[in-house]
Amino acid sequence: MAEYKHGEMDITVQEKTFEQFIKWSMRVGIFSIGVLIFLAIFNG
Repeated sequence: MAEYKHGEMDITVQEKTFEQFIKWSMRVGIFSIGVLIFLAIFNG
């Protein structure tokens, strides 16, 4: 079994994936809020 040394693993791919996930989540959240505001204004 290989020796494990804390903090030496390359995690750049995981960091980029997480960054893209956060950006996507923010866009979906903002879009959803926009749709709710649109419905509140023009639905009634």
